[in-house]
Amino acid sequence: MNIRSLKLIRDVIINSGKWVSIEIAQDSIYIEFKNVELGNPKSNEEMSLTVRFAGDSFFTAFYNNIWDIDFLSKYDYKNQLLSEDVIFDIKEIKFIDFEYLNTFFYNFKHEKTVSSVEDFSIHNIRNDFFMLVETKEIAFVVGANQMDFFTPFERLDDVSLRELSNEWMLYFLNYHLKRNIIKDPMCENHPLMHIRK
Repeated sequence: MNIRSLKLIRDVIINSGKWVSIEIAQDSIYIEFKNVELGNPKSNEEMSLTVRFAGDSFFTAFYNNIWDIDFLSKYDYKNQLLSEDVIFDIKEIKFIDFEYLNTFFYNFKHEKTVSSVEDFSIHNIRNDFFMLVETKEIAFVVGANQMDFFTPFERLDDVSLRELSNEWMLYFLNYHLKRNIIKDPMCENHPLMHIRK
């Protein structure tokens, strides 16, 4: 995906999205977000977006309180498997390079990494793709040499992402016209609802 699409991915998650699951299967890591601003919610009640990382993949959680990353305690190191539901509100998402990641290490007291790469070090990585997600409690970075995006119905490319985003914006504008009849918390949280005149 191009840079404009990555910015759009951030925008469709940041307003009301929640990080709801992590799945690790050998060298693939799946991060799922719900309440993303894609598609028409009437037909796709809980539209989700899954980001898949593969090829020398890793997941590093930054935290201050060990209980906030309890989900990582279920990781099966022998078989390199993890499938856990989580629930975190999203504060920020960035598709970053390693230089930015280096500045982020100092915001939290501890870090924990899961990777299938032997002798992996978060301080010396050269993957092609990184995604940094910040929540109120923790932050995590996930990276690999391949990154793909999926909805429950399709693999996204630049064109399909833009189409789904446009569908959601039409839904939002229609909601804005009829908000005294219907209620949708995702739309109410959207920044366009709070623009000062």
